[in-house]
Amino acid sequence: MQKKYFISGIGTEVGKTVVSAILTEHLKADYWKPVQAGDLDNSDSIKVKKWISNTKTTIHREQFRLNTPASPHYAAQVDDITIELNDFKLPQTDNHLLVEGAGGLLVPLNDNNTILDLIIYLNLPVILVANYYLGSINHTLLSINILKNKNIPISAVVFTGETTASSRDIIIKQSGLSSNKCIDIPLLKNINTLGIKKLADNLSQNII
Repeated sequence: MQKKYFISGIGTEVGKTVVSAILTEHLKADYWKPVQAGDLDNSDSIKVKKWISNTKTTIHREQFRLNTPASPHYAAQVDDITIELNDFKLPQTDNHLLVEGAGGLLVPLNDNNTILDLIIYLNLPVILVANYYLGSINHTLLSINILKNKNIPISAVVFTGETTASSRDIIIKQSGLSSNKCIDIPLLKNINTLGIKKLADNLSQNII
C-alpha cells in the first residue's frame, strides 16, 4: 500500500531534513519539498539526494524556490510572487511519498495560510519531528494539540538528539499518544550516506 506523509517540526533546526532523509531511505520513498526559502545551491532536496543511497527514490522539484532565507510569506514578497494553496499539487508517483514542510506548523505561506493549512489542503497525515532542548516539551505539546484540534492524523513523533526520558515520558502522557508512535533517532555528528542508511536500516519495518 502506498504511504504518504507530511514531515513537519516543532520549530526550525530540529532535524526535519535529516529525519526526512532517514525515512526516505527507510521506505525508499519519493521526496518533495514544496517550498525552499534560501540556500538554493544546497537546498534540502539536494541534501536528501546526497544523503540517501537507494536507487528507487525520486526527488521531485520544489513548487517554490525562493531566494531569501526567511519565512516563506516574506521570501515570496521579496521575490515579488504570492504563494496560494491551490498552487500546490502532490507529485504523481506510484511510490511512497514524503513531503517536508518549512519550519513549524504555523509558519506563514501568505497573509492567510500557514504550513498547517497546506497539510490540510494536501490531506496528509503528519510525522512530527521534535528535538530535546529546554522548552521543547511546550513546543511539542502545542504542536500535537493543534494537529489534534484540526483532526490531522499523527503517524509518528520523531525525537532527535540525546534521549531525555523525563521529557519523552511527559510528552507521551500529556498528549495521549501511544508510545509505539514515538521514535527516537540520535543526531548524527557527521551526516553522510553511511550514517543515514544505518539509522534507516535500524528502524522497525512497521514503525510507519
